[in-house]
Amino acid sequence: MKRRSLLLISFASLLAISCSGSQEEGKNTFVSVGTGGVTGVYYPAGGAICRLVNQNRKDHGIRCSVESTGGSVYNTNSIAGGELDIGIAQADVADKAWKGQEPFKEKMPDLRSLFALHPESVSLVVRRESAITTLRGMRGKRINLGNPGSGNARTSEELLKACDIALSDLAQVGRLKAAEMPDALRDDKLDGYFYVVGHPTANIKDIATTTPVDLVPVTGNCVDQLIAERPYFVKTEIPAGIYQGIDSPVPTYGVRATLVTSTDLPEKTAYQIVKSVFGNLDEFKTLHPALNNLNPKSMLSGLSAPIHPGALRYYKEMGWL
Repeated sequence: MKRRSLLLISFASLLAISCSGSQEEGKNTFVSVGTGGVTGVYYPAGGAICRLVNQNRKDHGIRCSVESTGGSVYNTNSIAGGELDIGIAQADVADKAWKGQEPFKEKMPDLRSLFALHPESVSLVVRRESAITTLRGMRGKRINLGNPGSGNARTSEELLKACDIALSDLAQVGRLKAAEMPDALRDDKLDGYFYVVGHPTANIKDIATTTPVDLVPVTGNCVDQLIAERPYFVKTEIPAGIYQGIDSPVPTYGVRATLVTSTDLPEKTAYQIVKSVFGNLDEFKTLHPALNNLNPKSMLSGLSAPIHPGALRYYKEMGWL
């Protein structure tokens, strides 16, 4: 009995020392960031976040890894299910998750925001020979709306509904992932595709250099009404000259990409992640062209879910909130 007691005491002591050392050194904190397709902006944006977090890993003990995923809806559901720690999601998708609206089955009261990223424009890329020049011109055409589980699909379907264009009006409803869309357009398997994305993006640069394409203006009374009804939507413009053959600005509308998490993320971890990005904001802005115009004010606007306490602590320390 004495020997057993001594063994138990020794094991308990070793366990306490081990736990104490792990907490002190902070070497066991791993966070995963869900993004999107590798040719979009989410993936490099997530990589930029992890790069800044990891470069000070010795100080805070957080190891950040980026994952290519199905996009906004997938990321949000995976955070709720504990499969991802952090994810990038369109503000409209995060809003629906918070409120428990379609495509989500129930409210996600534990969803939290860290900060906003770049504005994303609803972009309709078409083969020039398709002669699609307006939204109405999609009728009878082969259009990719986005893969299931993506904010891209959700936003494009919402647009079609607002503009009284039924899925049955299309000759083909594509469900390809973002990375698959350019090849399908190039191979004449699609007439066009929707992509909700920050510009410039390699996805559109890729197809524009090999196939004559146009970007269709996403405008009209139905779009104006949609923007008026959804406070997270704003009018945007795709700049001229960033894609081959697109020589004039293209009017459309868009939504901000946001970095979301849940209340399960420890306050200290959220604080250090936010500090890593904002403390190196000038460097962060150089890591992708879509991030160039970010500033603290814009990154704290357009958030759908409440701000995480760890992020809020940093913003209050900086006097921004």
